[in-house]
Amino acid sequence: MISVDCKKKELVGDFKNAGREWRHRGDPEKVRTHDFEDKELGKAVPYGVYDIANNMGWVSVGIDHETSSFAVETIRRWWQRLGQTRFAANKRLMITADAGGSNGWRRRLWKVELQRFAKRRDGILEILSRLEDD
Repeated sequence: MISVDCKKKELVGDFKNAGREWRHRGDPEKVRTHDFEDKELGKAVPYGVYDIANNMGWVSVGIDHETSSFAVETIRRWWQRLGQTRFAANKRLMITADAGGSNGWRRRLWKVELQRFAKRRDGILEILSRLEDD
């Protein structure tokens, strides 16, 4: 069983960060004073797969938009690199999703991409979506 979700999109660039980093006195790191998106660098879009049984995560970072194709491609890459060896004996893969954004239960592309993935791996996918009140 895996859980999938898109996380907060982050601006890419030299923006102010609330974290700490030691620097010599009088040598502050130069950052932008306003958090306006840099059109050249854009945003980072992290999409994660969490392997519940093994307590391990996998994150793909896109630079464009959160799409159903990107979501399923993240699952596909996790499967190719980690999942197929960990779950080789299983024909079924259960995926839990929050049913929002790119993995929404109404999104046709999400369903089509998952079907393609299931056919390629010659297995059965079970999708559990947590439906929000409309």
